[in-house]
Amino acid sequence: MANQRPNPDDRSDNVEKLQEMIHNTIENMEAAEATMEVSNDKDRADIEAKNERRRESLEAFRNEVKDEANQNNQR
Repeated sequence: MANQRPNPDDRSDNVEKLQEMIHNTIENMEAAEATMEVSNDKDRADIEAKNERRRESLEAFRNEVKDEANQNNQR
């Protein structure tokens, strides 16, 4: 145990990972919206609430991409 060292902080692919997360979130939103058409009122409300949280996450992801891109340009 004494010989273990932490992994180096490699952020070189953070932008790519964030962009993939954005893409996946958008796909999930679209799939959820498609199921809303055949859902009951309660499920529809739940889906709308979840998609609103996803929109908030997308905004945060996009801000993080900008931050990471700026950090990469400064290196």
